Amino acid sequence: MTKQKVKTAITPTRDENYPEWYQSVLKAADLAEHSAVRGCMVIKPWGYSIWENMQRVLDGMFKETGHQNAYFPLFIPLSFLEKEAQHVEGFAKECAVVTHHRLEKGKDGKLVPAGELEEPLIVRPTSEMIIGHTFAKWVESYRDLPLLINQWANVVRWEMRTRMFLRTTEFLWQEGHTVHASKEEALVETKRMLEIYSEFCHDYLALPVIRGEKTESERFPGAVNTYTIEAMTQDRKALQSGTSHFLGQNFSKSCGIQFRTVEGNQEFGWTTSWGATTRLIGAVIMAHSDDDGLVLPPRIASAHIAIIPIIHNEEARPKVIEYCENIAAQLKKIQYAGQSLRVIIDTRDMRGGEKSWGWIKKGIPLRLEVGLREIEAGQLNICRRDKPHKETTPFAVERVVSLLDEIQSNLLAKAIEFRDLHTIEIDDKKEFYDFFTAKGEEIHGGFALCHWNGDPAIEAKIKEDLNVTIRCIPLHLAPEDGKCIFTGERSSQRVIFAKAY
Repeated sequence: MTKQKVKTAITPTRDENYPEWYQSVLKAADLAEHSAVRGCMVIKPWGYSIWENMQRVLDGMFKETGHQNAYFPLFIPLSFLEKEAQHVEGFAKECAVVTHHRLEKGKDGKLVPAGELEEPLIVRPTSEMIIGHTFAKWVESYRDLPLLINQWANVVRWEMRTRMFLRTTEFLWQEGHTVHASKEEALVETKRMLEIYSEFCHDYLALPVIRGEKTESERFPGAVNTYTIEAMTQDRKALQSGTSHFLGQNFSKSCGIQFRTVEGNQEFGWTTSWGATTRLIGAVIMAHSDDDGLVLPPRIASAHIAIIPIIHNEEARPKVIEYCENIAAQLKKIQYAGQSLRVIIDTRDMRGGEKSWGWIKKGIPLRLEVGLREIEAGQLNICRRDKPHKETTPFAVERVVSLLDEIQSNLLAKAIEFRDLHTIEIDDKKEFYDFFTAKGEEIHGGFALCHWNGDPAIEAKIKEDLNVTIRCIPLHLAPEDGKCIFTGERSSQRVIFAKAY
């Protein structure tokens, strides 16, 4: 007797086709859609409100550590990029370039570019060079340091293969840029910002991440050290979710950022940069969502609770709506995660079941269905998005915050359990290749902790063979003598290999 397939709101399911499942969740939750511009996306209100909530929290964390917001130009002169050799080499293939400043009608009546610029302008792929040029004017003395600046902006990187939120031609981010009087102080800043990203993911996104340093071949172009946080998605791939770079004096020398020391000497500043993007929304989707749609951690959810009036006859409508409005008014007075509860009363002219399924697919943490029968009986039940959709809990206004905290904690615990289940130590080359080789279309792999001899050629070979890269050298692992599983040569620490987005 064959097992009957459970009907789900999202098809295909994660196990059937994970990439298509992801696109279906985006569409069902009304988060974003493709733009008329190839590789770009339109972030719709439900999706953008998630980004606004992330911005609000991160911005507060940055300001608590002394950073200030500023804004710098979208356009960067080509000559600026050319000043730092590794930087231009790393971004050259992804740059969008402006070469003309006006349009004119051609012979066929169509508009053609005219007014060629004296120097081409690069549409911002990252801002180290344009900000460094400005910092060179702002920094004169040790008294001007540390200089701690952040900007919220958009960037353009010309991607060949795009996926909404994870990799698009244009995306939103924040980029921090700082200047310090010493190497030690800049290194402290670099690691402090990595900790902020890690704390934010853990506490607000319910997303466990591994902190580590990138290998030389995976560093940010022009950086001395790049540190990363790596999350695991439900198809067991890695997702880089934030980076922090120690730039040494490379960019200060290219841009002329110098300061007069206490002793009166001239010295180049020590700089850092760090950033996180709308990719974090993709991380939330891929870490928590299920085969019925989006699942949102309450602390960054677009809204916390949807109240759904159930009206079977028009005579009951005024009483039911008034009851719902009274509950909403009480809920909106309650503070959660630093803000008033975000409450929606769904008064659309639709059947109650259709409304409920709509909110399930949009990932709202709590749903409250209110009908005349429930009002008269004085018994209201609430549904949690992290539980089966038919499971309910008795509703009480004063319990909503604790329910949201339970959901937040539950999502984090599930994500940690999933990551740990699919993280293994591998000490044999054949086992490594088997681990990352699919037998068919099934989800496979995970995080492999392995010894590696430090040779970039080995990294390149593994990437070519399996599309697997070293995600990071984990900061939480102690040094450990071992042998590289690829060469047998000595190794002093395990690194994390994984397939990645």
